[in-house]
Amino acid sequence: MNIRKKIWILPLILLISVGIFSSCSILNTFSTMKKLKFKLDGVKEFQLSGVTISNQSKISDFDFGDAMKLTNLLQGKTCPVTFVLNVAAINPNDGKSSPVKTDATISNLEWRLLIDDVPTISGGIDAPVNVPASGESVIIPISMNLDLYKFFKDQTYDKILNLAFAIGGVKHDLSHIKLDVKPTVNTMFGPITYPGRITIIDKEYTK
Repeated sequence: MNIRKKIWILPLILLISVGIFSSCSILNTFSTMKKLKFKLDGVKEFQLSGVTISNQSKISDFDFGDAMKLTNLLQGKTCPVTFVLNVAAINPNDGKSSPVKTDATISNLEWRLLIDDVPTISGGIDAPVNVPASGESVIIPISMNLDLYKFFKDQTYDKILNLAFAIGGVKHDLSHIKLDVKPTVNTMFGPITYPGRITIIDKEYTK
């Protein structure tokens, strides 16, 4: 092999070696990064057929007009509710409890809402959400709009109303709700889509 060939082959070998090393380094970084943790953090702005029920626990708590409006829902076989479900996210990659400190941006959060383990509506988030590597939680508000009667029509109307009041009334009992999600997270090393789905509840952060 002549000198000229050696001159350009050696830098090429060096470049390939650096590329392989960098790729392995990034893959190792991916493997050591911890997944974001999620928890349901509350319900707000809960409305039943346009009537706010956040401070009530039963129909008799309302004035006559709103009470009649809610009672008459039975005739139309409908129980439309809207609310905002707050999801708290924590980034554990703070460089202290993890080998790498890196912020993460949730670019997509494909979700499905389960109420009393019954699958209902599904959707995503309106805009990316940045979760800094600070150990502090970030709230992701998700707007929900569904007709409870559609998914629970085999139950009595009283039970459906009680379910709405349990979730959106005074107690805000989130034990009735789960959020099944598949996040895609953008990091400084590129996008990471979770290989499987995770279930978010209110009692503790996902592991």
